[in-house]
Amino acid sequence: MKLSQYLLALLCPLIFLTSCKKNDDTVTPDTKSTFTMEFENQVNGAPLVLNTTSYKNAKGEDFKINIFKYYVSNIKLSKADGTVYLIPESYFLIDAAKSDSQEITLKDIPTGDYTRVEYTIGVDYARNFAGAQTGALDPTNGMFWTWNSGYIFVKFEGTSPQSTAANNALTFHIGGVLDPNNTIRTFATDINAANPLRIRTDKKPDMHFIVNAAALFTGKADVSFSKLNFTMGGENSVLVANNYANGLFRLDHIHN
Repeated sequence: MKLSQYLLALLCPLIFLTSCKKNDDTVTPDTKSTFTMEFENQVNGAPLVLNTTSYKNAKGEDFKINIFKYYVSNIKLSKADGTVYLIPESYFLIDAAKSDSQEITLKDIPTGDYTRVEYTIGVDYARNFAGAQTGALDPTNGMFWTWNSGYIFVKFEGTSPQSTAANNALTFHIGGVLDPNNTIRTFATDINAANPLRIRTDKKPDMHFIVNAAALFTGKADVSFSKLNFTMGGENSVLVANNYANGLFRLDHIHN
């Protein structure tokens, strides 16, 4: 057998196997899959530890956190071609005291490559006036003002030596949907085109977000606890919402 014939005999099986190998990255039309969103709570880069750990705000004032909860809702995914998918009934309550709440699973997502994610920080206008609800929106979760017919979008409670409130308390319950005190805010970020969110039937990717609780007190206006230590709606809640609108969330990485 000539050398060329011998090499061809060796190569043919390899070519056959390669041509028959399934492309695992193929997007099949009209298929759906799952992915997760993970929220890691921090305070200026340090792990958020409830009740015991002391942190500093932008004014250099010490504070501790006892409660930190927030709503993530109306999650939208966008593709490079402009296609937008709004995940139906996507309302989630993230609670720093409940580790299982900090990783949410999104099901029945159309397969494809997504290059942008967007969601509401809080609860949309319609659901604030929709009456008794269940799941994450159940009033028993402690995130609903029965006296004001609306949801608390972000709840922060703690203490600070600089607070002039009783027992040095810090109480920031951010909510309200009516102008001029509308505190609904939106987080949106582009995803690196080199590593988009790849939804596939055989893959379940994970989006990892960093959540900085200290963002409530800096950004548009630095908060001093000696002057502002209590708000339940109103203009001071707008001040805090404007702070965290751009600093509360950061997409850290994606595991595809």
